Amino acid sequence: MPGDEGHNDPFSGRNDPEELEAQSLMSPSNEELDDLIVHHGATSPLGSAPNTRPHLKRHSSISQPAPDGQRRTPRTLNRVRFDLDEESEVGSHQGNEEIHEENGRAHSPDDALWLDEEDYELGDRGTPGMRHGGQSVPLLTDIEAPSVTLATSDDFFPEDHLENVRPRSGMKMAFMNMANSIIGAGIIGQPYALRQAGMTTGILLLAALTLTVDWTIRLIVINSKLSGADSFQATMQYCFGKSGLVAISIAQWAFAFGGMVAFCIIVGDTIPHVMGALFPSLREMSFLWLLTDRRAVIVLFVLCISYPLSLYRDIAKLAKASALAFVSMIIIVVTVITQGFRVPAESRGEIKSHLIVNSGFFQAVGVISFAFVCHHNSLLIYGSLKRPTLDRFATVTHYSTGVSLVMCLAMGIAGFLSFGSKTQGNVLNNFPSDNILVNIARFCFGLNMLTTLPLEAFVCRSVMTTYYFPDEPFNPHRHLIFTTALVVTSMILALITCDLGSVFELIGATSAASLAYIFPPLCYIKLSSASRREKIPAYLCVAFGLIVMGVSVVQAGAKLIRNEGEGHSCAAS
Repeated sequence: MPGDEGHNDPFSGRNDPEELEAQSLMSPSNEELDDLIVHHGATSPLGSAPNTRPHLKRHSSISQPAPDGQRRTPRTLNRVRFDLDEESEVGSHQGNEEIHEENGRAHSPDDALWLDEEDYELGDRGTPGMRHGGQSVPLLTDIEAPSVTLATSDDFFPEDHLENVRPRSGMKMAFMNMANSIIGAGIIGQPYALRQAGMTTGILLLAALTLTVDWTIRLIVINSKLSGADSFQATMQYCFGKSGLVAISIAQWAFAFGGMVAFCIIVGDTIPHVMGALFPSLREMSFLWLLTDRRAVIVLFVLCISYPLSLYRDIAKLAKASALAFVSMIIIVVTVITQGFRVPAESRGEIKSHLIVNSGFFQAVGVISFAFVCHHNSLLIYGSLKRPTLDRFATVTHYSTGVSLVMCLAMGIAGFLSFGSKTQGNVLNNFPSDNILVNIARFCFGLNMLTTLPLEAFVCRSVMTTYYFPDEPFNPHRHLIFTTALVVTSMILALITCDLGSVFELIGATSAASLAYIFPPLCYIKLSSASRREKIPAYLCVAFGLIVMGVSVVQAGAKLIRNEGEGHSCAAS
């Protein structure tokens, strides 16, 4: 035991330079020897012996290697004592009452009981293994552990350090978030999509694209697991390097930002109608007339409702708002179905020539894609699940896309049969402004856009942070600057333009086609070890996306050049 270790000192009898240097490093400095305190008490077997040895050299046994082939006795066995008798307890109690002051610090004789001869050995050759009751001072008693200091700090936020502390949502709330992201502004344009492609062709196209989108949404999560990346951007960068990161960042940001602009336009197209119809005298009041002005309503409602919601860090906190928005969308669909046949004859357009097929097939693909693409939100929603697994996420995706398909079909068919060739990009603008139920639907739709806009702001902000500050922690100032810039810029663009149909077509034909039909299958082709035959659906999806993008951009650009937009739909301006 201690005596044996003292006799087997590995430094004894060896004077080579390495051992001398090791001894000098192990030896305490003069300051440490000056601070040495020796406590006397009944528990010390040497009595006053420590006073007769003022220059003791102490070495930690941790620094001394065990002899070859031998195992060191575990320190815990010597450190934890359970066999204390009554006398030792009494002696310990008396020793605790003797406090010595040294260098402005208080020390108890019982402090030495926490040390054992294995911890500190006497370096003197004469009396090896001698036990003593002292300990070097000063101790670092005023230093807190870093975790304690961090936890008691005013700037400490557990969710920044522990992933399991971040807000999570169940499958129902995740379904609400995804369904709200799908059935956002895009559902209002489904009658317009059927007009562009023809009703029969549009219905088949809507069903086919829903199945495709359902597959590619799940493909994004699969690609993320195959690449080990935690975002769509990181997956593209893993597969295609810097060019892939740039491409996905532009597509995600453009789609989300285009959605923010469209939502602001819808707020201006809906809420002023409601205010003017419900309160006709508002237009003559000194200040309240702003509630009937399109531009004023956009500024007031976006800054007062959407902007504060956009400042949240976690998408799970918007689940309740998404649930309310989902309910409002049901009200809108029911209103269009029940009120469509009541519109006057002069508001109806031709239907027979648009029943089967029409020339705007690719433009219809863009509008439908804009409605169903939520790929930029998919990993955010997946990560918000309390138990994120592929099966649970697949269930959320199936239900979300299935319910969205039913609602889009109901809205599209009812709206197109009501207005035919006169169907506008925002079908609610086809209804007269004095219809009370339609005005309620407009108000619900406007509120829906106010709560859906923050979902797109989340994506834009995430893309910008991941691209420009990939390895930096959360910065509240940067968070505030990015959010403010995104909301204000989209609001300004909505004040300038009001052609919602063209916004749907352009965003759907470019960024939506890339996110839904090109990038996910491309990554899967790159990452998957499946055979080329098994990858045929992925190749077909990529080819379809490229064709849609090219043709739709040409058609949308030609439409803008010919000035065939719907600028007249900016009512209450």
